[in-house]
Amino acid sequence: MTKNIKISANNIDVYYGDKHAIKDVSVQIEDKTVTAFIGPSGCGKSTFLRCINRMNDTIDIARVTGHIAIDGEDIYDPRVDPVQLRAKVGMVFQKPNPFPKSIYDNVAYGPKIHGLSRNKAELDEIVEKSLRRGALWEEVKDRLHEPGTGLSGGQQQRLCIARAVATEPEVLLMDEPCSALDPIATAQVEELIDELRQSFSVVIVTHSMQQAARVSQKTAFFHLGNMVEYDETDKIFTNPEDPRTESYISGRIG
Repeated sequence: MTKNIKISANNIDVYYGDKHAIKDVSVQIEDKTVTAFIGPSGCGKSTFLRCINRMNDTIDIARVTGHIAIDGEDIYDPRVDPVQLRAKVGMVFQKPNPFPKSIYDNVAYGPKIHGLSRNKAELDEIVEKSLRRGALWEEVKDRLHEPGTGLSGGQQQRLCIARAVATEPEVLLMDEPCSALDPIATAQVEELIDELRQSFSVVIVTHSMQQAARVSQKTAFFHLGNMVEYDETDKIFTNPEDPRTESYISGRIG
């Protein structure tokens, strides 16, 4: 069975001023799949992730060339509104960053500004569904009006995931979503990622090869701004084609 291609990136280069951060990267990312980007620090994996929802637009000195399409639509087309794009492409960051609002308002914020609910009852429904998707509902349903910042780190990150899925995105980007979490919270988020893949195309940047091996079906290895290799996760970890991938996986470069 061939998977649908959700994100198609062709010949992407990213420059920060004079620094050439991403060098001619092309990749086809499948729908309903977890794709992991791995590689040493500063190799470009987060920079490339940020191309998929135009977060690099917010950096003055950044320049992106090449072509990225989601479902065949060019996301860098001048007619595309980046705000609308980011409703379709949710993002979860390295450090949990709940808004200084209640748990309820954290999740309701996106659906409200994008007009996804007609009334309070519909909004309540979206909030509950999103918190369930974030595997957080049972823990917070009696304290929805308490501040999101009062939750533990792992709960805050699941709140951020609930907030990201509340706008019914099609793609979920996660930039090292577990690096600030303890092992138990990490295991909860990993389990959640596996469930989310039934509804979304999930792209995760991780510095943990074990995590990539556990949660992803496809893996891309980045090194010095190049995408060295992209394949089934099992193959990348057991039988990579490129000696640089081999060196990284076995711990010789890092």
